[in-house]
Amino acid sequence: MSTTDAHDMPSYTATEPTPALLKVIDGAVDLHTHSGPSPFPRRLNHVEASHDAGRIGLRAILIKSHHHNTVMDLLAMRDQLREAPVPAYGGVALNTEVGGVNPSAVAVAIQMGGRAVWGPTVSAKQHIDAHNHDDGFPSAGSNLEEKEESIFDENGDVSAETVRVAQLVAEADILLTGGHLDVESQKAWFATAQKQGVKRLLLHHPDFIIGASESNVKEILSYGAFVEHEMSMYHPGVPAPGWPISRLIDWIERIGPERTVIDSDLGQRDNPPPTEGYLYVVQALLDHGISEKDVRRMIVHNPAYLLGLEDSPEPSAQTGSRVLPWSGDTVGRA
Repeated sequence: MSTTDAHDMPSYTATEPTPALLKVIDGAVDLHTHSGPSPFPRRLNHVEASHDAGRIGLRAILIKSHHHNTVMDLLAMRDQLREAPVPAYGGVALNTEVGGVNPSAVAVAIQMGGRAVWGPTVSAKQHIDAHNHDDGFPSAGSNLEEKEESIFDENGDVSAETVRVAQLVAEADILLTGGHLDVESQKAWFATAQKQGVKRLLLHHPDFIIGASESNVKEILSYGAFVEHEMSMYHPGVPAPGWPISRLIDWIERIGPERTVIDSDLGQRDNPPPTEGYLYVVQALLDHGISEKDVRRMIVHNPAYLLGLEDSPEPSAQTGSRVLPWSGDTVGRA
């Protein structure tokens, strides 16, 4: 599929976006873009994802793969991405394909310019148990030789590898997420990260796969984490879980926009492109009374801080001008 094709994708929004809507979205940072290559089928490659993001004025996108270090993809596409409108950043998810909770995989990602480390996702027991039936989540585990990955050692203590991963993330001052770990593992993961000095922490979709209660979430917040909710779960063009926007609003009201992140979790072959997630969900939030200020806190300011584009999540402290190096050098930009 060409970049032009990406621009001509069918719209899932009820109407054309208004200038007022585009103004609210302008400068948003998508921390959850699923472009390809990937063992799972994708609608867009990373270059096309940048052009798609440019349609609505996004500031940056973070490319997530469950299976490999996406920084390598971006470096290989460097020449094409230089001409693309929106900077793209990458990282590594600690699943079987990279050796699980593997400090070496983290060190490589960081040295090559990675901005995020995701805890185990498809290799987490919680994920495996949640998707042991046909629920619409893509599965490639049967032919990728995946196995369960844990943050604990054989004695049930947080492993030395887990501690070292946290140290590396803290030293690099990049984003660490809880992946799809179970609640107790998430608590230990974030507690370890806080102890080692990690500042940019993110809990994914607490009510999808993770199964975290409000009290669980509040405990995880105490470690400094932000809470992510994904547009894919509220978009009518995505078959599952198909939640009503009222569910997202309820989470915002309970946790507060100050610690909430909303991003796309889109790019899968059969789902709308990421930009359509922003157009639909942001308009829905505004229509249901969430203020422009609060929406921008959740889609612009908080994710910019977590990606390292800003030193603070506070809107008044942000400059909106930082562009991070693509890799360890100071020349390449994504």
